[in-house]
Amino acid sequence: MLAAIAQGECRIVDKHIDFQSSPRVAAGRAQGGRTSQQDAFVCLHDAAEDTLLLVLADGMGGDGAGELAADGVVTTARRLWNQKAWLQQPAALFLEHLCMEAHEELHRRRLGLSQGEPHSTVVALLLRDDRASWVHVGDSRLYLFQGARCLARTRDHSLAEWRVQRGELLPEDVASHPDQHKLLRGLGGDEPPEVDHGGAMLHAGQSFALCSDGVWENLTAQELGRLVTRDDQSEALREALTLAVERGGREGDNAALILVRAMDAGRLHRAAVSFWLHVSDLLKGRRRDAAA
Repeated sequence: MLAAIAQGECRIVDKHIDFQSSPRVAAGRAQGGRTSQQDAFVCLHDAAEDTLLLVLADGMGGDGAGELAADGVVTTARRLWNQKAWLQQPAALFLEHLCMEAHEELHRRRLGLSQGEPHSTVVALLLRDDRASWVHVGDSRLYLFQGARCLARTRDHSLAEWRVQRGELLPEDVASHPDQHKLLRGLGGDEPPEVDHGGAMLHAGQSFALCSDGVWENLTAQELGRLVTRDDQSEALREALTLAVERGGREGDNAALILVRAMDAGRLHRAAVSFWLHVSDLLKGRRRDAAA
């Protein structure tokens, strides 16, 4: 099932790639060499509140449990979005709540299974006004780009990443290392997940990429950076997924990717004008108080 972007254009690129785009967001997934699709995403937009919620999940568990798990994460995101929970809490608390609710949803779904245990990664990004907030659990990643330059990325909750932090493994060797698939955190386990948070102020020329390991194991940050600068995000997304599938080979993993532009020039100008009008009003008020 394709995710829903308000006023977006949906189409199938080919029989193996689900694809969707809007002026700011392009999102899609490819099955790769797997017999089932265990990656899922949802992109939700509230134009009145100038807010975007982007969520991507990579399910695990065997016997269909992985697909069920990823669906549980995005279904939870839709439910909380429709309940306007993101308006009732600070962004960081809302995203933490989303992860915990998704974790509980996977526990509920596990009760209905005769075999298999639904587990999932999650990476979620909330863009509101001029602020970005994000969370992740597992090895699905978020990249922040300024133009083609990678400013930041999330750190995987995997044994391979842990070894990088200890100086036992080079960062460029993570994608191909056997320990990469040994996750240290995830949704659906016996204990509530430990969620990592991040955030940044938004600036013109910035973009985000959210992806499953089927993408980042096969495309470098530099390659993703070159793709996010394309004028046509739809073509950039299609090329990225095609490359991920080709490089993954006959037994390659599912691949899911969301590309989003943080701010366009017009929106940045409106935000700047609004800010300086606010400052001007404050200064005028102080002058009146001083004169009185």
